Amino acid sequence: MKIGLLGLGKMGANMARRLSRGGADVLVWNRSHEVAESLAQAEAHIAACASLTELVAKLPSPRVVWLMLPAGDATEMALQQLAGLLSAGDIIVDGANAYYKDSQRHAAELEERGLRFMDAGVSGGVWGLANGYALMVGGGADTVAEVTPFIKILAPGPETGWLHCGPVGSGHFVKMVHNGIEYGMMQALAEGLSLLKGKQEFGIDLAEVSEMWRHGSVVRSWLLDLTAEFLKSDQTLDAIAPFVADSGEGRWTVLESVEQGTPAPVMTLALMMRFASQGKHEYTDKLLAMMRKGFGGHGVKEGI
Repeated sequence: MKIGLLGLGKMGANMARRLSRGGADVLVWNRSHEVAESLAQAEAHIAACASLTELVAKLPSPRVVWLMLPAGDATEMALQQLAGLLSAGDIIVDGANAYYKDSQRHAAELEERGLRFMDAGVSGGVWGLANGYALMVGGGADTVAEVTPFIKILAPGPETGWLHCGPVGSGHFVKMVHNGIEYGMMQALAEGLSLLKGKQEFGIDLAEVSEMWRHGSVVRSWLLDLTAEFLKSDQTLDAIAPFVADSGEGRWTVLESVEQGTPAPVMTLALMMRFASQGKHEYTDKLLAMMRKGFGGHGVKEGI
């Protein structure tokens, strides 16, 4: 029960903690070695490695190395380095948010070198350490079977909260769609609560409404639980900037709907609203104001 884990961001570090507390020995590597050292000092069964070479050398064969790195260059570089260090039959698991087509490509490239690849969509956020992580995995049956002991530690329960979805790519595909649904659910809750807030003459208490909805209502959910919790202390949110980032999986979900020709209007519009929150609608709105002035002589509000 020894595994290597690369990347100690919020998710990666807590996954290392959960693995170690579940009985696994975890060798960790992070770009900032101080982070790895600090984690190793605070947790039993976690050892910090100063290099990927050291991490690979300390793992028994067949090795299992789990990546929790940002999609793109960081993951590509780590895979290239690992490919030159690992031996035939070793397993690499990409557990970060990644485009499923990239995962399929990675599997094919690593297979040429005798290495096995598995993709794992991981959900659970900062609550995963205590509650477990929802895991959507893709890969060959034999490969998944060898990694299953670690998956069972990470999941909410040994037999619950995780699924072998299919071949390589399927795990990240299911997680991609999961995140698209998440965008839509978040947008609907936010819009609904905004409508309630806007009806000022009713004096509706958003905290009380969201708390009531948590019990027996059709829209009860973990997202509603989280919303009800922060509304208890702050309903105006005056200190919060109206900026909502998008991690990439919402975009990939919308692109998939276009490729399939399968309508996904709710998820698409939720993604567009995130773009709007990032200020990417401002020039569009200026054009609209000028068009309205042009055809109707309507006034234009001067900017600062």
